Amino acid sequence: MSNPESTVPGADAARVAQFREEIDSLKLKGGSAEGEQRLLALGVVLMVVGLVLALFGAIQVGLQGDFPAEQRAYMAQGSFLGIALVIAGGALFVRYSLARYLRFWLIRSSYEQRANADRIVEAIERAAAPTAAPAPAVVPPTFTGTAPTSHP
Repeated sequence: MSNPESTVPGADAARVAQFREEIDSLKLKGGSAEGEQRLLALGVVLMVVGLVLALFGAIQVGLQGDFPAEQRAYMAQGSFLGIALVIAGGALFVRYSLARYLRFWLIRSSYEQRANADRIVEAIERAAAPTAAPAPAVVPPTFTGTAPTSHP
């Protein structure tokens, strides 16, 4: 993974360092990415195992057409348990995928807001800065003393 400060231009590198110092001063304990990755993988595994179990249960129900008691047992053990695992795995997968996306979106939004604020401050400073050359003085028009005459 590359160092994010190496891709940041000069003035922004100081801002990034200041931002990191502010975050470090909050003394927040961040979550581990490993645990999140494990739960995301667990969601995928549960979906696959649930799908296999549901298919196995459905096949066994079809093969045991003579005995209704065995059909219900395979249906309960295989199909329903498999569907429950697929739903639980899907919920885990969606939850951690969405959390990862929203975290990325929040960081990007924060960075864009800081960049926009920097642009606005720069524009205000440019507008408020004294100009290098003074503006030309306004010269009032001179009158000759005679009023224009109208022709009848």
